[in-house]
Amino acid sequence: MQPSRRRLLLAGALLPASELATACLKTTAPVSLGTLAAPARPPSVLATDESWWAEVARQFDITDEVNHLENGFWGAMGRSTLQAYQRHTAEVNRGNAWYGREAYPAAYRAAHADAARLLGVAEDELVFTRGATEALLALIGGYNRLRPGDQVLHADTDYDSMIDAMQWLRSRRAVQVEGIALPPVPTHDQVMQAYADAFARLPRLKLVLLTQVSHRHGLVIPVAEISALARARGIDVIVDAAHGFGQLAYAVPDLQADFVGINLHKWIGAPVGVGAVYVRRGRVADIDPYMAVKDDGRIFSRVHTGTANFAAYLALPDAIALHERIGIANKRARLLALRNRWVAAARDMPHIELLASQDDAQASALASFRLRGKAGKADNQALQQRLLKQFGIFTTARDGLASGSCVRVTPSLFTGMQQMDRLVAALEQLQRG
Repeated sequence: MQPSRRRLLLAGALLPASELATACLKTTAPVSLGTLAAPARPPSVLATDESWWAEVARQFDITDEVNHLENGFWGAMGRSTLQAYQRHTAEVNRGNAWYGREAYPAAYRAAHADAARLLGVAEDELVFTRGATEALLALIGGYNRLRPGDQVLHADTDYDSMIDAMQWLRSRRAVQVEGIALPPVPTHDQVMQAYADAFARLPRLKLVLLTQVSHRHGLVIPVAEISALARARGIDVIVDAAHGFGQLAYAVPDLQADFVGINLHKWIGAPVGVGAVYVRRGRVADIDPYMAVKDDGRIFSRVHTGTANFAAYLALPDAIALHERIGIANKRARLLALRNRWVAAARDMPHIELLASQDDAQASALASFRLRGKAGKADNQALQQRLLKQFGIFTTARDGLASGSCVRVTPSLFTGMQQMDRLVAALEQLQRG
């Protein structure tokens, strides 16, 4: 018989905190994925099956205090992952240093092997970080093939911290930092032309940052094609795949880049604080060891997280299990269906300026908009607040595009079509002032 809450509370005065936490966890039945199985239908058909996606949504515990359309910050853990995270937290806390030194290394290696399998890379090409930002800072800051006078390149669609890191290379490596601005809603050919032109006009270009899916407006760029173009000119590429992996179907080597920063707590659904660095085998020496860490020639010396959150890494296999049970093709189709539901309606609204491609190959769950003639940062922060306070719709304002600021909308797997319809209704009302 499970202990009652009263008995647990009374026991709290007698039990050590770690044992009490373990006892509390035992009062919750384990969450099983056994009943969750994607029907044998094409992803494009399954994408609009609200009954099945309602079953997926039941795998998550998400607030209903707002219409939650800001899921680009991080991805909520599924119930099974959350329970695993709580269980591992109690286990780590109870075992303390004895667990950390004796049992944790093997458990960490198992989680690391599962991540390498998912990403399609060798285990010696991957090291965990606390997120994509830490991963990319290690790659950008550690890249040691630059010489004074060399050129490096970033775009307005890149993440703020990564742009700052590229700018920092001016003082770090004495290089020339170049930036390009993509059109607000570019075609595939316009993206390719923008990078081809930059490569042609920058004869000393040695390093380019590519963001696979822009956090500003969800644009998906053809990373593999741009990387091939760069490789032919002797240019190295660092890829920011923070919003790519878990939304798009690929193995990391498919990107044709030797250096990739990855986030596993966005679209894979690991606990917050799980990311990874990929360095293709044979290229580790081109990234400096982390500060004073001894260079052992392995990727693990290129990152130093300190004492990380053990339980977050240990719960990663449970997040991967849920991700794979749903299926990447099904996730991709569903996220596009949710995104296109509101984007298609907003295209017909004369007061709305969409920052969203009409080409699904360039689209992700993320898409942005602004009111026509209102591209200022303050305008869009006010718009984000209006959506929240007047309509109960939670989004986020994004700045940094050359064309101006915007409001980003990001559904997730637990989002229902009716939530997108409520957004459409709100956008229609914005025209009325």
